[in-house]
Amino acid sequence: MNKRLKFTVPMQQNGMVLLEGLIAILIFSVGILGVVGLQAAMVKGAADSQYRIEAGNIAQKRVAQMYVDQNKLADYEEVDTAIAATTGLPNGKRSTIRADASCDTDILLAPSQNCVIVTVSWEQPGTKDIHSVTTVAHIVGG
Repeated sequence: MNKRLKFTVPMQQNGMVLLEGLIAILIFSVGILGVVGLQAAMVKGAADSQYRIEAGNIAQKRVAQMYVDQNKLADYEEVDTAIAATTGLPNGKRSTIRADASCDTDILLAPSQNCVIVTVSWEQPGTKDIHSVTTVAHIVGG
């Protein structure tokens, strides 16, 4: 009495495990690509914020220099002075404008001679986009 049981597998079930495995690999790959894309965006954002911090520091340092040396404010005026070599900002430039029409006005409605606008600009690496930070300060004796 040696009877063997025979199990038959229906034809439509052949290869189902392989198909499920391929779908699982596809879903996993899409997830990994999403994580890699997110990491690239984070690195770009961190670099951009570092440049903005550096530009803000440069502008504030310029205003501080002018505040200390108020008798010579006119000597600090400049237009698009290259600062990339000393600051690390790619293609960095600094402009300092005094008594511009967009500055504060005094009682006679003339631009104030103590109002300065410091603009620091740079070119984002890998693109030709120009970014800038502008600081407006009213230098009054202290």
